[in-house]
Amino acid sequence: MLLWLFIRPLKRHSWVEASVQTASAFEGGPGLAKRLRSWARAFISDRHALPIEMRGLDSRHSLLENEELKKILMEQLVKIGKYVRALDIVELLTDPEIQAEFGLKKTVCLSTAQVWMHELGFRWMRTPQGQYIDGHERPDVTSYRQISFLPRLAELDCSVPQYDPDNNLVSTPPPAPVCGPQNRPLLYLYHDESTFYAHDRREKRWVAPNEKAVPRKKGEGKSLMVADLICPEFGWFQSKDGERSARVIFRAGKARDGYFTNQDILDQLTTAMDICESDYPEYRFCFVLDNATTHLKRADDALSARHMSKGPTRPGNPMFGVETNVTGPDGKPVYRPDGKILKEKIRMRDARLPDGTPQSLYFTQGHPDAGVFKGMAQLLEERGFHGARQLRAECPGFKCPPLAERCCCRRLLYNQPDFREVETLVETHCHARGFEAVFLPKFHCELNPIEQCWCVAKRTYREFPPSSLEADLEQNMVKALNAVTVQHVRKFYNRTQRFMDAYRKGLMGDGASWAAKRYSGHRTLPHNILAQFDKQ
Repeated sequence: MLLWLFIRPLKRHSWVEASVQTASAFEGGPGLAKRLRSWARAFISDRHALPIEMRGLDSRHSLLENEELKKILMEQLVKIGKYVRALDIVELLTDPEIQAEFGLKKTVCLSTAQVWMHELGFRWMRTPQGQYIDGHERPDVTSYRQISFLPRLAELDCSVPQYDPDNNLVSTPPPAPVCGPQNRPLLYLYHDESTFYAHDRREKRWVAPNEKAVPRKKGEGKSLMVADLICPEFGWFQSKDGERSARVIFRAGKARDGYFTNQDILDQLTTAMDICESDYPEYRFCFVLDNATTHLKRADDALSARHMSKGPTRPGNPMFGVETNVTGPDGKPVYRPDGKILKEKIRMRDARLPDGTPQSLYFTQGHPDAGVFKGMAQLLEERGFHGARQLRAECPGFKCPPLAERCCCRRLLYNQPDFREVETLVETHCHARGFEAVFLPKFHCELNPIEQCWCVAKRTYREFPPSSLEADLEQNMVKALNAVTVQHVRKFYNRTQRFMDAYRKGLMGDGASWAAKRYSGHRTLPHNILAQFDKQ
């Protein structure tokens, strides 16, 4: 319009008059007229130099289009830490140096800062939860993982079928007739327990704008515990006809079925071993269990130097021995009137000298102190450690110096082969029937694929209609467990293989998580994975 008023032949206006009349037509004043003249000159010089509309909804340009400003904001927000706020952007843009560099006259408002947070990749949500790290890299835990657990699993893996990401068999050990009965293909049976609650439901979903809060039941509701085993070859472990299973459903609680004890685990493993022998004689089996106290229980009279005194038991003091739970005719613990388990003390079993002969921990018949505990110093002297009486009983808090072997009596006796190599009841029970048993490192739930099976089952469980009835709880729990397929199990098994490979290649907890996620389509990791992680 400005150019038309300036060049029209009948009533031609001067350049300034044309711009003022054009600005007036759009309810503008001298300021707009001046900008119109500037825009027109720029357009005449360059037909692509068109002005950009910056007002209202038609504006499609943001200060964040400046990559330098975007980079500075991102760096500053990362420095603030995990509790960054949109308000931090508002405060950052009040810095005179930033305003001068980017030609800003004032900072942005809070609502704009919130939009920018989204554009910078931030999301307002619950903190993502990864694996637990409490004790994960503790020296004793990593030592067991690297020196005992991983090498043992590497030996067994040579006889175990492996699967690709599509659940296809990629390596099959030679069949039993070729290798002999002791070298049959090996299958892992992973064991674990989990608890389902009646009121466990989804907490995050799409909520309608007009939806209102409704009353809900308080607490988690009734619970059921399930203990089961999975096998990458078959899924949930059961007989071929599906009639028998090692699954145990337990109503945990003092006033219910009690609590899951080591004897319950032994009974469950007995059922599993019966199924293995009757239905799958062509395989060997290895039970993989969590490093839980209930699983690691030893015989009641098993050797332990933990609470031994340095010298003989003094007259009038209680007999040194082991406290055990008193059980009733039904095999369940007997409780005292105050609700605690009734205990009784028994003598500890004999030790074994280096030459294999038995060593009694108590003075024998004919000794003036017959039946009295000898003490650690006497036991060590009988084993040839003649300076044991000059050692202290134990280092403060039994926290001995690293690599120390003769710092105190307790450490010296603790490291004796017969004290160190005491089997758990689970190991003894399995070995007696020709089965392997391996315990996972403490705090390493990522190495047990059944943990993710519980996740799939509980996600399915939360989709069922809510109910407080125990019968509905059990029915829905079983349906949810059956939703876990063998494809799920093989996928989770491959994930544990990636974690173990990461630990073998020198990665720690956070690095192993990163590698397992990055190479999710692989069973093993590249040889240079450690160098790749260092570049992150």
